[in-house]
Parts: sequence; C-alpha cells; structure tokens
Amino acid sequence: MKYSKSILTFALLLIIRSGFSQNQMTEPVPAQVIPAFKPELNANDVRTVLKAVADWQINTPLKHELGDWTNGALYAGMVEYAGIAGNESYYKWLKGIADKLNWTYFIHDNPLRRYHADDYCVGQAYIDLYRKYNDKNMIKPIRAYLDQMMKDPAKGDLKFVNTKDYWATQRWSWCDALFMGPTVWAKMGNVTHKKKYLDFMYSEYKATTDYLFDKDESLYFRDSGYFTRKEANGAKVFWGRGNGWVFAGLPIIIRELPAKYEHRDYFIKIYKDMAAKLLALQQPDGSWHASLLDPASYPNPEMSATAFFVFGFAWGIDNGYLDKDKYLPAVISGWEAMVSAVWPDGKVGFIQPVGSDPKTVTREMTEVYGVGGFLLAGTEICKMIEKGNIINK
Repeated sequence: MKYSKSILTFALLLIIRSGFSQNQMTEPVPAQVIPAFKPELNANDVRTVLKAVADWQINTPLKHELGDWTNGALYAGMVEYAGIAGNESYYKWLKGIADKLNWTYFIHDNPLRRYHADDYCVGQAYIDLYRKYNDKNMIKPIRAYLDQMMKDPAKGDLKFVNTKDYWATQRWSWCDALFMGPTVWAKMGNVTHKKKYLDFMYSEYKATTDYLFDKDESLYFRDSGYFTRKEANGAKVFWGRGNGWVFAGLPIIIRELPAKYEHRDYFIKIYKDMAAKLLALQQPDGSWHASLLDPASYPNPEMSATAFFVFGFAWGIDNGYLDKDKYLPAVISGWEAMVSAVWPDGKVGFIQPVGSDPKTVTREMTEVYGVGGFLLAGTEICKMIEKGNIINK
C-alpha cells in the first residue's frame, strides 16, 4: 500500500507532538479534571472537603492490618480532624479500632522487629485518645513498650539492611521512621511529664539525622542505600514522601516539647531549614512530585508528600515559625492541588503506593497514609482560618 507524502508528514508530526518517549508512555501527565470541591480557603469549603475525605475513608474497608504503620499514619490525621469535626463519630471510630487492638502495638513474630518504629506508630492515636477520654489504660501498653526499649535499647549502626527477615536494623535507619517513632516518644513525654522519653527520642533522632540528613540540600536521604544513587537528570535521589514523613513529624514533635526543653531549638532549626528548601521545590501547580530534585522524570503530582508539606507550612505560619507573607501562597496553591486530587466521593488520588523511592503515580491511586496527611493539612488550615491567619484570594 502506498501513502502520500502529506499523510506521512502528518503522521510524523503527530508522533513528534505527542513526545513519543518511553518516559511519557509510562508516566502520563495528569488530565485536566474539574475539581469536585471548592479549593477556597474559607471554613465552610475546607470543612466540606475534609468531611468528604474522612467519611470516604471510614466507609472504605482498611486493607492493611489495623495496627500497621500505614493505618497508624491515617489515625494520626483522623484524630486531629476528630478534634474539629463537631461530632464524636470520628473519635468513636478510632476508639473502636484501638479496642480491637487492645491498645497495643503491632506485634510481629520476627524478633528483629522488636524495636521497629513502624510497629508502634499507632501509639500517636492512643495518646491523643487518652487526652480525650482521660483513661490511663489507653496508654498503659504503649508506655510499657517504650519503657522496655529504654531498659534494653537497640544496638548497632544505622546502615539500612534489607534481608529475607525484612529489615534487620532495629534503629531509625530510614527517614520515614522519623514520623513513625519519635512522635510517639514526644507525646508520651508530654502526657507523663517524664523527660526521659524526650531525651531518648532526641538521642535517637540526632543519630539518624547525623547519618541521613544532607546539609547541602537540607533534605533527608531515604536510607543508606541512596547515598550514591542519582536521578535521570544526575541529581541526588530525595524522595518526596520520605521527606514528607520527616517534615510532618517535626511540628508534631516540636509542639509536644516543653518551652524550656534544652534540645527544642535543635528540632526547630531542622524544621526551618527543610521548610526553606521545600518552598523552593514546590511545582507551579502547587504540588510536589515523587522526586524532589527531578520532578520532570515523575511529572504527576504526588499527594502524600504534598499534604505533609502543606501541613508543615500551615503549622509553621499558625505558630509563628514561618513568615506568613512568604509561605502562605505555598499553602494556598498546595491546598488547591490537594483538593483537585479529591474524587467526588471523597477518595484522594495521586497517592504513591507503599514504597521507598520515587515511583509513577496516577489519579486512581490512593492510600490511607495519604489520607492521614490530607486530614492533618486540612485541619491545620481550619485552625489558621479560625485564628485569622488566612486571607482568601
């Protein structure tokens, strides 16, 4: 069959215009979607989308073990939202789950996980539920668990080891752990007024930071396996959600520390250094991507990282740690990006699945920890609105 020169030329132009490359075939740019919810920063619109997101998650069966870290991160956001929701249903949902878990941590048969931060992330919600109901039995198991760790602390270096026995390391050797573990220690120190929990937390946090924090970039490597890895553009590999875990954990830690705690400024400095770097890395649409230094290789927005960063910025503005004029525009555009990822039924899309490095995300992908981050951010924005720290566009 013969083809005219004009047809062949037209076909070639189509191929060129489509950017027919392997990268774009596997990592599609998101289609423009009309948001199902209003992204305006006023109390009614923010609460409307928060309720839709929270209700969708509550009505969607949890696919992970109830005490798994994934759900632990969800509960951390849900318990914050419960405090502003205006009814008790969200507290009751959380309490029902905690009752099923007997208010304990996620128990594994593998002794190598005896100190694993993922396995007691649920302690964040337990402590906040204790604050709500004032029942010491709610924190008794998790407190005993922390006490045992202090009596017989984990030993060894921070090199990340991934074996058939899962993670052989017992310390906070991956940056995600800085959300899972130290937040629980900080909250326990606050509610018990026992400085020993704070000191243990600070010591381990500093060890991890000395090991994984890149002072030149003010970002955390995911673990030791990423020290020499490079992105397609030659940049260092700094995972969006990995740094999101750290950045979201810092406000939770800082707000729990006594005003005169001697190491408080240590955490504040890391928080401010990260905030400045992350502000510079926000994309034009308000989101952050799976790779912080090579967003072009992962062109879709990633909503768990975006939610954690927006939460951190909003908290910093609301509590006087970040300059409002500088960071509020990032909160506004970040929230717009987050709302645009919410489906009409309240499902949050563009959340990277469980992993350890940048991967492709699509609008269909969702996960509970991203919902937790969404609720953290939205709840903090509601607090900003109530304090008069938001000016609508």
